[in-house]
Parts: sequence; structure tokens; C-alpha cells
Amino acid sequence: MLRMKDFLYSLGSFSSALLSNAVSTFAIFYYVDMLKVNPAWISIVMVLYGIWNALNDPLFGYVSDRTRTRWGRRKPYIIFFSAPFALSFALFWNPPFSSSRPLLLVLYYAVLIFLFDTFFTIVILNWTALFPEMYQTLEERARVSALRQILAIPGLLLGIAVPPFLASKIGWGGMGILFALIGGACMYLSLLGIRENPKYSQMESLKFSEAIRFTLLNRSFLTYVTSSFLLQLTYTMLLTSLPFYTKYVLRLSEMSTTIMLATIFVVAFFLLPLWQKIVAKIGTKKTLTLAMLLWASFLSGFWFIKSFFEGIVLACLLAFALAPALIVLDIMIADIADEDQLRTKRRREGMFFGMNALIIRLGISVNSLIVGLVLSKSGYNANFPVEAQPQSALTGFRSLCSLIPIVATLVGLLVLKFYPLDGSYLKNVKEQLKLLGSENEGVRS
Repeated sequence: MLRMKDFLYSLGSFSSALLSNAVSTFAIFYYVDMLKVNPAWISIVMVLYGIWNALNDPLFGYVSDRTRTRWGRRKPYIIFFSAPFALSFALFWNPPFSSSRPLLLVLYYAVLIFLFDTFFTIVILNWTALFPEMYQTLEERARVSALRQILAIPGLLLGIAVPPFLASKIGWGGMGILFALIGGACMYLSLLGIRENPKYSQMESLKFSEAIRFTLLNRSFLTYVTSSFLLQLTYTMLLTSLPFYTKYVLRLSEMSTTIMLATIFVVAFFLLPLWQKIVAKIGTKKTLTLAMLLWASFLSGFWFIKSFFEGIVLACLLAFALAPALIVLDIMIADIADEDQLRTKRRREGMFFGMNALIIRLGISVNSLIVGLVLSKSGYNANFPVEAQPQSALTGFRSLCSLIPIVATLVGLLVLKFYPLDGSYLKNVKEQLKLLGSENEGVRS
């Protein structure tokens, strides 16, 4: 049953999706195409940004786990950094320099995108780390995880589709201010649904080296993050390759790519309540196994489809495999944090979510390497018209949307087989955790 506190907490996912997708989709376009900044300078900034983007997650996760205040570990970060998070987004789209001062403009770009990413990490990592603490049972976690994704998908679609339209009406700066107000308001509203357990703030913290060692030697985390990395790599590869596929293989317009991508997420939106019930019934490992099997099977369709209609049907099928993965990935990290508490006697959600983000973001670099290699070796030439591309290039596009991600998904499935948090073992972890909580209550009384 939907509770208002669950809805309010989950609003954070809308804010995260709205602001992050607007930046990831249009930041370079705005500064390079609209403000005429040298793309080579932006590329240098983005390389440095990518390094910081990966490293700051485990760093801030560790700091969050160690935080001790009268208001809790996570909540103060959301209270004090949500406003800078929203403000940095607004300022990013409102540079005080024109294209006549390109060096100052690129420096402004660098400072603001670093600030935005830093505040984003601090706020969203702490908001996410509250999920395992607030929701203990599989039923609760499945319900709220589905709700978070139900709210995230509209944010994602708005962040990707709406900025150009708003920019044509109120300018890019106006769009930035409007989105910042909406995103900031949603983050502060999420505080009304947050409750922290004060006992976790009383636990001693591990040293940084110990925290890293316990995380990277955790079998549950390693098997999970490897499978998750490979699966999410295929998502990134599909998003990157689909524009090439629709243009050169299906010979469709850019709008067709947008419609196909939107179809995947819109259909997934409506399937989330169904998959929430399935997750609660069969558990996370079985659900993710099923999702990956379906994903690998449906990806094969990109080798055969020949029309826009077939593409839409395939997008609907892919949504059926995407929806369960959206629900279970954070639940599995929550289970890993539960198991870790039995070993370390500490709650370390921040470190697990942070290390997971670091590893997943490496997939962006791996994806770029694979896509670039396939494009260069397949004979693709951007100067050739659509009908002049060689057959080997079309095979390369098909491989990027089907063969390569299918192999990655199947390898992920093989690794997932060794993920231990399932069945009787997971049940035993939950029972021991309840017993540990009862013992702690007895000691305090």
C-alpha cells in the first residue's frame, strides 16, 4: 500500500533524474554549439571531470558513513547541500561571460560542472544510502524501489526531451532556473519522508583502508557489481549505438530514435507495479536472472528488424526486461549492506553505493572504447551518405546493438550465478540481523 512518506522520500529520484539527465544530454551541446567554446577545451575538462566523477563517490560515501550529528548521518547533507546542488545547476546555464571571452567561458564551465557533480554526489548518495536503513523487508524494498523508478522515469524523459523546447521559449538560462527550482523543491520535500535510525550513528567507523578492503573483498558485492557493471554497460552501449542503428540500418530519422528510446522507458514505467509484485514473490537474484535472460534474448531482435514498427515492438519487449532490473539493483546493494553489518557490526551503505557508482561509471569509458573500435574497424565513414555506407559498417551497428551486449549480458549472468544472497542464506542473514538488533536494544535498556 502506498504511503505518503514513501512517496515524499521517493521524490528525490525525480530530482536526480531531471537535473542529471539535462546536464549529461545538453551540457556539451550548449557550451560548444550555442556558446561556441572550443570542443577540444571541453574535452580536456570532461576527461578531468570523468576522473573526479568516479573517485568522489566512494570518498563521499566513506565520509557519510563516518558522520555523527544530532540529526543523523545522512539527513544533514541533504538539508545543507540541496540548495547548492540546485543553485549550481541554475548557474551552469547562466554564464556571465559571452563567446567573446572563450577562456573565461571554459573555466566557468569547468568550475560549475565540477561543483554540480560534487553537490549531486553528496546529496543523492546520502539520499540513496537511506533506502536500506529505512526499508528492511523485501516487500518494503520492492515497493519503494518501484516507486522511486516510477518517479525517476518522468524526470529522465523531461530532462532529455524538454530542455530544447523550454530554451526556445525562455532561453537556456530560464530553463536552468526553472529546472533548478523544481529539482531543489523535490529534494527538500523528500526530507519529509526521511527517518533515520539513531543507533547507526552510534556505531564506530572503520578506517578508510579497512573500509575499502572490506568492500572489495566482499564476495556478495563483487559478484553483484560485476554482473551489474556488465548489464549497465549494455544499456550505455544501446543508448550510444541506437542513433547509428536507426539512421543507417533502418534508414529512419533522428525523431525515430527518440520515439524508440521513449517507448522503452514509458512502457517500463507502466510495467514497474507488476514487476514489484514479482520481485516480492521470487526475490532479487531470480528476478535479475530472469531480467537478464529476457534482455539478452530480446537484443537479438536488432539483428533482424527492418522497419520502424518492428523497432517499436522490440522497444516494448526491451522495456519488459528493463523494468525488473530498475527495481532490484538498489535492493541488492541493500541486502549486501545487511550482510556486511553482521561481519563488521557497522552500517556502510554509503561506501557500497559509492564504490558501486565508481565501478559502474567506468562503463562509460569501456563503452566509448568498444564503440570507437567497432566504428573504426567496420569501415564506417561519417562523410558517406546513408546509402553509401559499406555492409561491414551495418554489421558493426547491428553488433553494437545485439551481439556485443548479448555476450556481455550472458557473462554477467554467469557471474550472477555465484551471488550468494538468495534463498535460505539470505533468510538466515535477515534473521541474524533481527537478533543483532534485539541484542542491541537489550544492551541499551
